[in-house]
Amino acid sequence: MTSLLPRTRTLFPGLIDWLDNPWPFGEHNLMRIEEHTEDGKYLVRAELPGFDPHEHIHVKADGGLLTITAERESRLSDTTHSEFRYGSFSRTVTLPEGADTANITARYSGGILEVTVPVEPRQQGKTVEIAVTKT
Repeated sequence: MTSLLPRTRTLFPGLIDWLDNPWPFGEHNLMRIEEHTEDGKYLVRAELPGFDPHEHIHVKADGGLLTITAERESRLSDTTHSEFRYGSFSRTVTLPEGADTANITARYSGGILEVTVPVEPRQQGKTVEIAVTKT
């Protein structure tokens, strides 16, 4: 049986969207990421379901920063309700010391972008022996 009642509306319709965004006064389309270092690699995973990785996702490393950008164009339709996010999405993280930006790789599977950055092992500090000269 189909209900004849209109769909429930909140008193403040934009409030739910505002509370759902962890950075309400910043970037509205924030992508969710997770990052960690293991086995000499820095890994960043980003949730980007429904994107064409060849056309709409870009990864750039510059100046010690890794930036992931994605774009989703809205589709015009007769939809009266949509919770999809459209527009530009971007996230920048600081690369760890020793990041080898010349050998970054990225792969996209199941709506998850995984970026792998090789990290050179940190060199241990060196103790300098002081030479004494007689005067």
